[in-house]
Amino acid sequence: SMQNVEIENVFAKVGSIFKLVVLAALRASELTNGAPRLIEAAPNTKVTTIALLEIEEGRVTYKAKKA
Repeated sequence: SMQNVEIENVFAKVGSIFKLVVLAALRASELTNGAPRLIEAAPNTKVTTIALLEIEEGRVTYKAKKA
């Protein structure tokens, strides 16, 4: 089944487009490098979709690094 990402929900979780793009890109990179998935998804689901679904479910969050 096709999993849909509710962009409004994802955006609300993160609060800014910049943070969302950075977070999703970092998480997709982690997944590409073998990090375990934090959600159930079909085996052929793209890492970018998984990253957004994880953010939507609140399993991945943005933490600003202290300078």
